[in-house]
Amino acid sequence: MTLTRRTFAQGAAMLAGASPLMGFSRRPPGDPIAETSWGRVRGHRQDGVCVFKGIRYGADTAQTRFSQPRQPTPWRDVIDATEYGASAPQKRPDGPASEDCLFLNVWTPAIADDARRPVMVYFHGGAYASGSGSSPLYDGTNLAIKGDVVVITVNHRLNAFGYLSLQHLSPDFPDSGNAGMWDLVLALRWIQANAAAFGGDASRIFVFGQSGGGAKIATLMAAPSAKGLFHSAATMSGQQVTACGPLNGRKRAATFLRAAGIDPADTQALLAAPMEQLVDALSGADPINPDRGLYFGPVLDGRLLTRHPFWPDAPDQSAGIPMILGNTKDETRNLIGSRQPETFDLDWADLPALLAVHMRCDIDPAEVIETYRTLYPEQSASDVFFAAATAGRSWRGQVEEADARAVLDGPTWVYQFDLASPEDGGKWGAPHTIDIAFAFDNLDRSGVHDGTRVPTGGVYARVADELSRAFISMARNGHPNHAGLPHWDTHTLPNRQTMIFDAATRVENDPRQGERELFAKVPFTQWGT
Repeated sequence: MTLTRRTFAQGAAMLAGASPLMGFSRRPPGDPIAETSWGRVRGHRQDGVCVFKGIRYGADTAQTRFSQPRQPTPWRDVIDATEYGASAPQKRPDGPASEDCLFLNVWTPAIADDARRPVMVYFHGGAYASGSGSSPLYDGTNLAIKGDVVVITVNHRLNAFGYLSLQHLSPDFPDSGNAGMWDLVLALRWIQANAAAFGGDASRIFVFGQSGGGAKIATLMAAPSAKGLFHSAATMSGQQVTACGPLNGRKRAATFLRAAGIDPADTQALLAAPMEQLVDALSGADPINPDRGLYFGPVLDGRLLTRHPFWPDAPDQSAGIPMILGNTKDETRNLIGSRQPETFDLDWADLPALLAVHMRCDIDPAEVIETYRTLYPEQSASDVFFAAATAGRSWRGQVEEADARAVLDGPTWVYQFDLASPEDGGKWGAPHTIDIAFAFDNLDRSGVHDGTRVPTGGVYARVADELSRAFISMARNGHPNHAGLPHWDTHTLPNRQTMIFDAATRVENDPRQGERELFAKVPFTQWGT
């Protein structure tokens, strides 16, 4: 049977608040049972940790399509929390996908023991379009044990389901452009209310995320509705300097509705459309950047976002929140190289045209090439391509965020991840996503993305211990310093202190200064805005 919005709605009504993957429990009485504000959930013990999967924090979003989420319906019986909940609708989900997707997962050393552990909440990546909190790479067991912390991963609405801007079409959809962000606000409120039930401390909630997950955190730092919901943060290759403007949001909505075959005036048809019809409409060209796929992300809607996340400055509301900002040195080696393998074997004549496309800023490619050949005369044409594409399209967003926070004296620590993967002879360098396995200390699960497979011992194990303990320290103490690291100073101007995670982990001032100064000549343009 094809699973549609309607069948999920029927199932939700039958279970009265249970996850479609969580049934009423008949498991052994020795399993851990947590008392949440909505009802009791039964997890299981695994590898010395209490694990709860697929806990509902919000109601079925099929009932609130393109609107703020609702709190779940309380339940009376103990519900099994032993299987991951569905991911949000997306083009190529790894498992079951449904509009009934507001679930989270918890790993904790113990429950209800008054330990008041820091809570580490992870938001997955996927560029607002894909992913879920159930990837094995995000398993929180090792972090929970190592740091005596509570680890939580979250599912929420993505792509058009989470960010289709419909404000201009109907007053019934005032929050449609940021519905996915409202999901995260609801999840954080749930975590604050229920942290103690899982042995956590509601006054020490640390949010961290990679790529799109980090961008979601940067967005929340400027969202008034998220004020006070977390106390420290870390973004990994996840910058959100500006949000999509309302006019571009309208253009994307019009493109999407045409692809879905829905009259913009017929809001009832939009609400009644099968989930699959809307997923199919995600394919196609973006009206703002026609050479790329249709983009959906946070919208400057005047409600959740009343300003851009980090433009023209850092938001005052989060200036005092301790924050780690990190990027990998070779972000684009897999982001571009995995789709265009020819980029690993370029001639110098190939560069100008390719850089013009991939740097995502209006700068003369000839000047870029000349500068890089002066800075790094040993680099090949392919090396220059990946370095300049990384600096031009993503790394400079982190630079802008770090510098903006420094102006406000916001406590900020910056890292660059340089430790390269040996996969395929080392051609990938330290690409996008490689630091996830290190942050979770899950090296045995590395290699989910191209170029990120690493050994589990030696220098790799040491760096995993360094980075994961830095995040644990941030959650516990409000700073990343610990005995296993060189002293890590906050980012200040003009020094721009940066921790380099590498075979020899060290602190450098203003690494890649020449690259930073080159791209500072042109305004930064956030992809999708």
